[in-house]
Amino acid sequence: MAGRSWLARPATTIVRVYVERPYPGLACVWQRNTPSAAVGRIVPDGCTDIIYSASSGEVFVAGPDTVGYVTPVRPGALFGVRFGPGVGPSAFGVPAVELRDQRVPLEELWGPSSRLEDALGSADNPCSVLASAAVTRLRETPPEPVVGAIASAVSSSSVGELAWSLGLSTRQLHRRSLTAFGYGPKVLHRVLRFDRAVKLAWAGEPFADIAHRTGYADQAHLSREVRELAGVPLGQLIRP
Repeated sequence: MAGRSWLARPATTIVRVYVERPYPGLACVWQRNTPSAAVGRIVPDGCTDIIYSASSGEVFVAGPDTVGYVTPVRPGALFGVRFGPGVGPSAFGVPAVELRDQRVPLEELWGPSSRLEDALGSADNPCSVLASAAVTRLRETPPEPVVGAIASAVSSSSVGELAWSLGLSTRQLHRRSLTAFGYGPKVLHRVLRFDRAVKLAWAGEPFADIAHRTGYADQAHLSREVRELAGVPLGQLIRP
């Protein structure tokens, strides 16, 4: 497994020029240009990414994170495709738990990738090359339908209720969650709730309203969760 990357996802990059756009079958494709060395904060969002660094030629996978951390950001352009929660591991061919908190060269998962690297190096739009490869893999090995059901219901049901509704034991649900998301159901709920709260904060929602809308007991509960998962208060996290 590789070490952690210098990727700082858009909501928490301190210095950035970032563009994100939708792409059929994926959560999004994105590009970030960093003119000079910087630092960024990565926070959990339940997603996995394939990332191409134009300056180094590296292609690697960013697995699901459990906590936030600060990391150096090298100058240059990064191009990425993002899989929604639970989706990426079916394309990578390994359980998400094996990618948790990891940055892994893509060739360790897909085998020799010289053809893909050559295509990326000569492409006018590397995002399209990455997206095409990702969507092709997903067509060949789509995620199980239960993955989407877990992601959509984990925030509104107890673990026991969710397992019962899916016809699983709680142990089976936990195992399926680790395989698809890298987390058990309780941690998945925590991460997805946190991600939704951060997005609402970036949209300008008052913090007290965010706590109510996302299911926190109160604003103090929201503040504690953000500090534990991101390492900084919510106001600092979304500061430009």
